[in-house]
Amino acid sequence: MRIGIVCYPTYGGSGVVATELGISLSDRGHEIHFITYRRPARLTGFHKNIFYHEVNPIDYPLFDYSPYDSALASKLVDVVLHEKLDLVHVHYAIPHATVGYLAKMILRSKGVHLPIVTTLHGTDITIVGNDPSYAPVVEFGINESDGVTAVSQQLKDSTLDQFSISREIEVIPNFIDFNRFNRKNKAHFRKAITPNGELIVMHTSNFRKVKRVDNVIRIFDGIHKNFPSKLLLVGDGPERNNLENLCRELKICHDVIFLGKQDAIEELLAISDLFIIPSESESFGLSALEALACKVPVVSSNVGGLPEVIVDGYCGYMRDPDDVEGMTEAALSILSDPKKLALFRENAFKQAQKFEISKIIPVYENHYKRVIEHSRADFEKAR
Repeated sequence: MRIGIVCYPTYGGSGVVATELGISLSDRGHEIHFITYRRPARLTGFHKNIFYHEVNPIDYPLFDYSPYDSALASKLVDVVLHEKLDLVHVHYAIPHATVGYLAKMILRSKGVHLPIVTTLHGTDITIVGNDPSYAPVVEFGINESDGVTAVSQQLKDSTLDQFSISREIEVIPNFIDFNRFNRKNKAHFRKAITPNGELIVMHTSNFRKVKRVDNVIRIFDGIHKNFPSKLLLVGDGPERNNLENLCRELKICHDVIFLGKQDAIEELLAISDLFIIPSESESFGLSALEALACKVPVVSSNVGGLPEVIVDGYCGYMRDPDDVEGMTEAALSILSDPKKLALFRENAFKQAQKFEISKIIPVYENHYKRVIEHSRADFEKAR
């Protein structure tokens, strides 16, 4: 198949999943065309079957904000016509689902059929999409898509609760590539970060309030009082200054390392002993899955799609959001018992195997085939 992929090309979960999906599909012989305003962060190196088309909104004094939606729709039409795409898969409903619909209507006026698949990732439904300013457009875009998927059952349920949806939503969970995410021997790297053999706790996110990174620091403070340890904070975002100030207040700055945005997340996970993700909302928890694949137990909140990824008491522990004391006790129970830590490491790997990429990609392929077949029949009837 010739497949177009539209996504946000940043370090966020939707962009990561879209990119990894495209790479895996290309490895299986499909021709993949990424259409976005910047090369996706995880699209590195050369891939035989992957092509990139940059969207360039016009810079004109009349516009306070460049009309990205229109530029993206025009680029989609151009790529579909010249590359003969069979389908376009848009990730994150805003604005991609409605842009996909616009491109489909333009192409229909030219006698060209374009099936659109929309994948819902989380905040496009639970936060941004739920805003009255966007809700009608989000609902319309979902219903006018030819296929709709959600990354967790919880996200599907939330979508159906918040919107009047007539389309069937198929749950296709996020996935993990064990060729990349595994516990490699990085003893020399660990020695450089923890020369005295300290434990390593890790968190990665976009440092927004919803991620509750302040609670990560508070939980680590409780760990730090009991064990020599280091906290690796990967990512960046609007809460960065507040987090630095909190570290100063707690007097643990010397053992909290702000690493900023990183491409080689797997190398950091390979030296970590525990991963903490106390989010207020999490549609799936891709970062938690990446940790499990690298044999890192997870302490998390019990919200959103996280219970679909983590098994409480098996490969980690889950507590209510903002239960800092409970998460601290859970973390200490793992880190204080070498046998439990070793067991949870192995269990983490077993749990992650349920989401191995080779099991998930065929589900997407079958979804595409059904969408192409059914939408083609509808298109012919409408002519």
